[in-house]
Amino acid sequence: MMKTKVFFLGQFLISSTIRCESGQSLFSSHSPFLYPYTFRCFGTKSISNFNSREKMKNMNGLDDAIRLYQNMSRMRPLPSLIHFNNLLSRIVKLKEYSSAINLFKDLRNNLGISGDVYTMNIAINCYCVSNRADFGFSILGWFFKRGLVPDVFTFNTLLNGCFRENKISEGQKLFKKMVKEELCRLNIVTYGTVIDGLCKAGNNTSMAIELLGEMEKERRVCKPNTEIYNMVIEGLCKDEKIDSALKLFDEMSAKGITRDVVTYNALVCGLCNLSRWDEAKRLIEEMIGYTIYPNVVTFSSLVDALCKEGLVDEAEDVISIMKQQNMSPDIVIYNALMDGYCRNGQVERALLMLDALEQKGENLHISYYNIVMDGFCDGKKVDAARDIFRELASKGLEPDVVTYNIMIKGCCQNGLLEEAKDILLKMEQASVLPNEITYNCFIQGNLKGGKFEDASKFLEEMDDKGFSLDASTFELLLDALGTTEQNPTIFKMIQKWAPPSASNENE
Repeated sequence: MMKTKVFFLGQFLISSTIRCESGQSLFSSHSPFLYPYTFRCFGTKSISNFNSREKMKNMNGLDDAIRLYQNMSRMRPLPSLIHFNNLLSRIVKLKEYSSAINLFKDLRNNLGISGDVYTMNIAINCYCVSNRADFGFSILGWFFKRGLVPDVFTFNTLLNGCFRENKISEGQKLFKKMVKEELCRLNIVTYGTVIDGLCKAGNNTSMAIELLGEMEKERRVCKPNTEIYNMVIEGLCKDEKIDSALKLFDEMSAKGITRDVVTYNALVCGLCNLSRWDEAKRLIEEMIGYTIYPNVVTFSSLVDALCKEGLVDEAEDVISIMKQQNMSPDIVIYNALMDGYCRNGQVERALLMLDALEQKGENLHISYYNIVMDGFCDGKKVDAARDIFRELASKGLEPDVVTYNIMIKGCCQNGLLEEAKDILLKMEQASVLPNEITYNCFIQGNLKGGKFEDASKFLEEMDDKGFSLDASTFELLLDALGTTEQNPTIFKMIQKWAPPSASNENE
């Protein structure tokens, strides 16, 4: 019965459009993604002298693996499929997925080894972690052509590939087919993959809760555990459905399902983001009472939420408590606190903190400096931001695209357009590519400065690179049109870049 149902799914997949995006068959000799390593298969070395386990144990990297494969491919008789599968597994552990795929194809095309379910699963997994689930489905079609029956690992891998690429509807469709046609016996990983994928996609938590309910009905087959509940609770908190998350939290206790630090962290973060401080405090006290101690993630959630509320002094108190627990603040916490200072107009305080970190010999990150520079630029203190920018190289830090954009924005907002152009030149010399934000900054700066021709040039360049205007830039264009007596340059820019409705209004 199982084989019959699998056969019909196979016919469906083979005849459907679930193929490579190019439309090519996976095993086409012209498939660019699968261009294989080619090896000559000759030689008479006996397999009796081949100790695959020992040789694989001594492998130090991909080069050793390829060399071993070449030696194996020359042996007569060839090593067993088990040996080749073990080698492919080792290559996957090295995260050399494309190489594993190339060897998989070479096995079939040059050595005449078709492989078994284990081999196919390795190949499907490699494609899915490489964000090419379409190729994985093509291999599934080949499964059926050869009369092989895929197992639960096969389908779990394909489900993971779909959700990994945010192909939510495809993942749901496959899952429903698995259930309806009983293609395999679902396990905890199957449900976990689907629930996690739905929750991370956002606004799909209602479907995740339905699946959780189905698991509860089939507890003897697949009992939901702490990890499954955590996935749903995190998804609900992300969607700001904190009351539903708290309800599930209570259900866990009633059903005897362990609540861990991940459970509490998700709820603390969700409550803090909604400024429900008393409930967050109660949960922290409760978790400590159960000897589940807050970790860096717990403190990060508190500090970030407090800083966004402008409660930087309270955030500092949280960091002090954290240090008393022998935990060191991480980059997320330092970024949140510095950003909190700058949001409150206390940039000097953020700079003092940065100096203190330098004195302590802490690992410094470019994001710290970006936050402080941005704070100075927003406060129209471009000179102070410029001083920090110039000192980065002496601190062994390389500016990133965010760094350059901050300085360009600061210069453009303060009428320093030529200096902004010099920074753009340095950016290109450092092989840091300008992005959409860069061009919007320049266009806004030139529009505010009345340099419409320069703004037009940046617009053309922006268009060539496939970037778009943001809403604030387009508003400036409209403002410029109203104050320049129908300037032809501005009018042309609006005609080209206006959304259809806005364009019709100006005609």
